[in-house]
Amino acid sequence: MKEQELIQYLKENYPEENSRCEWKEFKSLKNSFNGSSRDDVISYVSAIANMEGGHLVIGVKDKSLDIIGFEPYNHDRQNVVLRLTEQCPNLSSEGLSVDEFITDDTNKRVWIFHIPKHMPRQPVYAHNKAFQRKEDSLVEITRERMDAILSEPLIEKDWTATIIPDATLDDLDPAAIAMAREKYKEVYPAKAKEVDMWDDVKFLNKAKITTKGKITIAAIILLGREESEHYLSPAVCQVRWQLKDSSRQNLDFHIFTIPMILSIEAIRQTIRNTTYEYTIQGSIFPETMPRYDVFTIREPLNNALAHQDYSKKARIEVIEYENEKLVFRNYGSFLPGTVEKVVMEDSPESVYRNPFLVEAMRNVHMVETEGGGIKKLFEQQQKRFFPLPEYDLSNNMVRVEIEGCVIDEAFARILVNNPSLTLPDVMLLDKVQKHKPLKEEQIAYLRKKKFVEGRKNNLFLSSKIATASQHVGLKSSYIKNKSFDDEYFKKLILEYINKFGKASRKEIDDLLLGKLSDNLTPQQKKYKVMNLLTSLRISGKIKSGEKRMWYPV
Repeated sequence: MKEQELIQYLKENYPEENSRCEWKEFKSLKNSFNGSSRDDVISYVSAIANMEGGHLVIGVKDKSLDIIGFEPYNHDRQNVVLRLTEQCPNLSSEGLSVDEFITDDTNKRVWIFHIPKHMPRQPVYAHNKAFQRKEDSLVEITRERMDAILSEPLIEKDWTATIIPDATLDDLDPAAIAMAREKYKEVYPAKAKEVDMWDDVKFLNKAKITTKGKITIAAIILLGREESEHYLSPAVCQVRWQLKDSSRQNLDFHIFTIPMILSIEAIRQTIRNTTYEYTIQGSIFPETMPRYDVFTIREPLNNALAHQDYSKKARIEVIEYENEKLVFRNYGSFLPGTVEKVVMEDSPESVYRNPFLVEAMRNVHMVETEGGGIKKLFEQQQKRFFPLPEYDLSNNMVRVEIEGCVIDEAFARILVNNPSLTLPDVMLLDKVQKHKPLKEEQIAYLRKKKFVEGRKNNLFLSSKIATASQHVGLKSSYIKNKSFDDEYFKKLILEYINKFGKASRKEIDDLLLGKLSDNLTPQQKKYKVMNLLTSLRISGKIKSGEKRMWYPV
């Protein structure tokens, strides 16, 4: 961008100085970032945050917006946000960012600080003082302004609960409403017959998707027709799915829009979810299964939808790395604080960015009714002997990475042969296989358990805890998963029979019984297997023979 183009950009987007915008011609940040009180960057950040938030433009001439540039000294865009939060007590990192522009023709640097509004009842300080903008001056905060901040309500308005005056039932998708009804009955099975008697207005009120028959933002997000998306503007509610190959080149993409109750299912079906074949030594034969179960896809996707900061006007991202992993990303800080707290202390989220939307999603079975979905996600990966989910909570985003394969055979063998391992144990071992730093007491614990070997900075998983066996493989120790459907089990039967040329009923039972739902009795499981075999025989895919043997057609 040339200097004149940058001037034009600034005049269009930051045309005047006021309580939300300040221009400053700091020539160097050596003494101007944290320098003289009321005349440095942190003082202006305090003042802008203590009003309604806004922007600080530096490197421009005061009053005229002429570009003069500045020298950042030892500051850069990566560290300046951290320094601001350190030197401005109570300053929220959510929404705090810096844009940098360097003119192509004159090589002048301009920074634009984007400063969030103070958090409820928490004035922002600099130099142990709180500041505010008053007319054209920067002053210590007035008693009136301080009282106004300290008396603010602690609960901010929930955007997703907002009623849209012009919207009607016609702005909702009938297919989405029908699916919501079915999901509601899954959550409240005792009300199933009653739900069928309700008209749409009553159902939507009962499900807390609408308010007294009025259409809410949450209703548009979950059930709105695609052409009703304009009601959300300028916010964005879209999910972009991308498929990348092993060299990180884009192979395909698609953008999904409202109604999200339908789009979530469409995204799940779009994800390729190729078959994974276990080849860990000790198993009787390789076992195949989809890389991700239904819950593992839906949980992070629904969480992203529920906790997205829609004020960012950004899409939710789902990236599928072919035959490798899934990555989910949404905007907004992780309100519970740390993932370890949620998982290890078994403390489900209790504070939500979009509580009205979350409640509606609970009522239509899109998020865990009892909470604890994140912990369950970790447990699902543990059951598959895959690496645990990886969370990156930096830059006011939540990024979840879920592996779809074994990346360390020793780690998988530990899980196979030690089903009694606790989730905290597995989380520590997972850090070892990923070469993540561990605390001294964590290393000492793992050594005492004889889980690891090697030096402190080069720990590796000990094979001693994985007892070798020629007879007990992944199949017999695999923990039941309730998410698989009949087609998955039929596929397993066909693959086994085609691979070995035949199979006895006992072999089929050994293959399937351990994977069927715990809700079934042993006799019901036997009937289930027989029904699967009969269905495959009737469809002409297998045939029966003597001595209860089954053969490929």
